[in-house]
Amino acid sequence: MRVLTVNPGSSSLKLAVIEHGVQVGQTGFDRWDGKVTDLVRHVLRQWPDIGAVAVRFVHGGDRPAAVVLDSDTLDELDGLTRLAPLHQQASVFVASKVMAQLPSVPVVACFDTSFHASMPEAARVYGLPTDLTRRHGLRRYGFHGLSCQYALRRVADMVGLDPAVLRVVCVHMGASVSVTAVRAGASVDTSMGFTSLEGAMMATRSGSVDPGLLLHLLNAGIVEPRELSDLLNHGSGLAGMTGTDGDMRTVLPARTRGDRDAELAVDVYMHRLRREIAAVAASLDRLDAVVFTGGVATHNPQLLGEIVDGLGLFGMSAVHELLAAAGDRVVSPLGVLPRVLVITAREDLELAAQAEVAVAGARSAVLP
Repeated sequence: MRVLTVNPGSSSLKLAVIEHGVQVGQTGFDRWDGKVTDLVRHVLRQWPDIGAVAVRFVHGGDRPAAVVLDSDTLDELDGLTRLAPLHQQASVFVASKVMAQLPSVPVVACFDTSFHASMPEAARVYGLPTDLTRRHGLRRYGFHGLSCQYALRRVADMVGLDPAVLRVVCVHMGASVSVTAVRAGASVDTSMGFTSLEGAMMATRSGSVDPGLLLHLLNAGIVEPRELSDLLNHGSGLAGMTGTDGDMRTVLPARTRGDRDAELAVDVYMHRLRREIAAVAASLDRLDAVVFTGGVATHNPQLLGEIVDGLGLFGMSAVHELLAAAGDRVVSPLGVLPRVLVITAREDLELAAQAEVAVAGARSAVLP
């Protein structure tokens, strides 16, 4: 099947055409104005006979797998916008436009949250009153599931083991950061929670902050309630600590120049990330591999080396010459466990694979 994958961000849009598990075309914009129709027409002119369209959704609620969209399901997903306001709205918009333009082609929603839907209750429940959590659906959802699922398959291929036997920690390092523990192919713990704010520090997001500190900010009138979301999501993390845009391509050169704020910000970033890796690893009975994926991981070998060097307690180490190499690779010394791997993020391939499964399932469900 030829699958068009659509990955909308809060301000970016990436499209790829996948056939037999291989990308045969791609296009998109780092900044886009919401126009989708012309771009899809351009793709269809170059690669006709699209069998399905896969759209990435950050939030799927409790859905455990990708689904073929209809208007009712799209409305339900739109209702989750409050939990992921920037990304969800863009996905709903794009999916609705594609469904209108390609009425005879199945459009599949693939969810970052689905991979974590099977987390044990102990890992997903907050210590809040039970009636409150049940009534309002307050739970840890987790994110970056699509990236993690692809990385896990690559790890299994590269080390020659069945995913069912592997115990892996998957570290996604992009503008946002998450860490996930995987046992027998299933997520058993993850650093992000009800929203993508929980966990490690990120480019512009604070990561976990003592709730008492946030209450202090509000009660003391230091920030207004309407300002707090913007502060935590857009004005914190590397950006807030350094006064920059929070991009590692900006922060690391500043650290090299001796900028004290940048030095401290990177130290905090690495400390919090190591702490999250250690925390989720406690949910596993052993640790076979740690895989790093995402743009920050694949493009900053020195930073990654510093992170791994600080995890020697777990037996982790890396050959720094391998960190600087290209492509998917094992970077730990031969025979040393846990293995440390660097995998290029390929959410487009995961989107296409999940879309094929969803379409096949939908078709079999309507057969007599």
